[in-house]
Amino acid sequence: MHPIRTAYLTAACSAAALLADPAVAKQWDAPSALAEFRIGGLAGHLAFQILAVPTVLAEPVPPGEPIGLLDHYARGTWIGASVDDEVNVGIRRSGERIAADGPEALLAAVGAAVDELAVALPAEPDGRVVHLARGPWSLALDDYLTTRLMELAVHSDDLAFSLGVPTPELPADVLDPVLALLARLAVRRHGQPAVLRALSRAERAPASVTAF
Repeated sequence: MHPIRTAYLTAACSAAALLADPAVAKQWDAPSALAEFRIGGLAGHLAFQILAVPTVLAEPVPPGEPIGLLDHYARGTWIGASVDDEVNVGIRRSGERIAADGPEALLAAVGAAVDELAVALPAEPDGRVVHLARGPWSLALDDYLTTRLMELAVHSDDLAFSLGVPTPELPADVLDPVLALLARLAVRRHGQPAVLRALSRAERAPASVTAF
């Protein structure tokens, strides 16, 4: 199986284990570390990175070439949007909707999706393309899974920090694609010198080199 697919499944299992932490249900209605996101809604948004994949795999793919991974982010309307922008309000509403039946139902849905994907992803052919109807545009499956892998890693940290529990440690082969993607996005946003200085020269590093 392609390494990205293996990495994605590992991260999905890690996120499912975090969602099963008793602190999630205990603090379900408390505010999270993300503005305007309660714990339940953030858990729903983390779960979405797993629950959405079977739907995307089933989406018909129209004719045409897929776009590249960085082009996908160049077209994203949420990058740089404020917390009150429509796109971010929609993301929060989606997370709340996914979590609406409570923590036990969410965990059951995630577990079923992980089991489904553990069978489906290895069976997908090399070069498989998927279509993102909300784009709308198409991506190579492994590029799409890289985007979900990054979301799983980042939002697992968001949720763990919000709960006051340790952030799950991911193996190097899982985290490396996430760090590579974030670095490429940060270079695109801030330029090579800024990112190099942030990583190696604190005395002349910019205040921020976030990817988004």
